[in-house]
Amino acid sequence: MSDVIYDSKGQFEQVRSGLLEGEMIIAVYDAIGAGTGFIGLTNRRIIIQDKSFVGKRFAITSIPYSKVSSVSVVSNKSWAGQFFSSGTIAVTVGTHTYEVEFRGSDKAHHVHNVILHYAS
Repeated sequence: MSDVIYDSKGQFEQVRSGLLEGEMIIAVYDAIGAGTGFIGLTNRRIIIQDKSFVGKRFAITSIPYSKVSSVSVVSNKSWAGQFFSSGTIAVTVGTHTYEVEFRGSDKAHHVHNVILHYAS
């Protein structure tokens, strides 16, 4: 696991503590903005910490890659020739969309590509 990318050791440890047998962490990125605490990517699933529940409660949601119907790059400005000009992605699973904002477009690019790789 020496080549695992992560922003926060605490978030990495939280994901690591819930791994299934044979599961490996690819990356754990801190999220900014309301609602999401972090996103973890393993070779089997996406793990999202959702802090949007009432009463200071939060959920750790596991999404198998096979359930992802789309992954999007989200931007509030027009595209100026740069596909990854935004640090926000949206992952759609059924009728629910999880939006995750990062510090930097490079993290969004990595998450997008990992999800596409494992979901296809």
